[in-house]
Amino acid sequence: MTRMTLTPAALSVALLVIACAGQPSQPLPVSAFPGGELVDLSHAYDEQTISWPTSERFRLERVSDGVTPAGYYYAANNLFTAEHGGTHVDAPIHFAAGRPTVDQIPLTRLFGRAVLVDVVDRSDQSADYQVTTDDLLRWEGRHGQIPADAIVLIRTGFSRRWPDAARYLGTSQRGAEAVAKLHFPGLHPDLARWLVANRPIKAIGIDTASIDYGQSKLYESHRVLFEHEIPAFENLTALDRLPAVGAFIVALPMKIGGGSGGPLRAVGILPAADR
Repeated sequence: MTRMTLTPAALSVALLVIACAGQPSQPLPVSAFPGGELVDLSHAYDEQTISWPTSERFRLERVSDGVTPAGYYYAANNLFTAEHGGTHVDAPIHFAAGRPTVDQIPLTRLFGRAVLVDVVDRSDQSADYQVTTDDLLRWEGRHGQIPADAIVLIRTGFSRRWPDAARYLGTSQRGAEAVAKLHFPGLHPDLARWLVANRPIKAIGIDTASIDYGQSKLYESHRVLFEHEIPAFENLTALDRLPAVGAFIVALPMKIGGGSGGPLRAVGILPAADR
């Protein structure tokens, strides 16, 4: 048998072909995939996985782990998780009635060129920082206008605090009363409105628990973006590995029928020059 070694680009294409199985046919721009190093942008799901204070925590139930009576080794588990725990996608229906569920998000929104906006300095100064339109305009002053159909990623640096819930979320308490104690950065609603009016992006991602900051009461950034069917990737990690421009993102969620979100395996492909 001939052994085949896949390049990162070929591997990415293969993953997308698998993910497309059973979905309506959509154009697959194979030539658009770069051949750079792969960067895992997702936290593992395990006993340390951080979830929203009112959500059930992830747990793995051991079904089998050992040698069977027939003499071969066999391992299997059951997993239990909230849709919005760990690294996950928010489908537009999460905050916008009648908008796509996670299985209805067009695949074309889940991969593409990314821009990375770094607000670590401001987030380190205030856990309640809200990313502003001025932050993006300053970014554009250095790197050029955000291109159409980009995936916008916001790096706050909070992924460095994972899995310490008290530092990452602002509290380690659980239950409804803990929501008022959440403190982490997010998008200012004015920025969400500016994006939908001025920059036609595919998706948005952030390395915190929510695209709205922890003290939000109305979740306006979610509502604005999701009304325009722009999904969000939350609890990302390793964004420090990505350049401001030039990375390619593949973000494939679990295909949960009717789901408002789901676990996400997000991968960044670095430009060849950054390998």
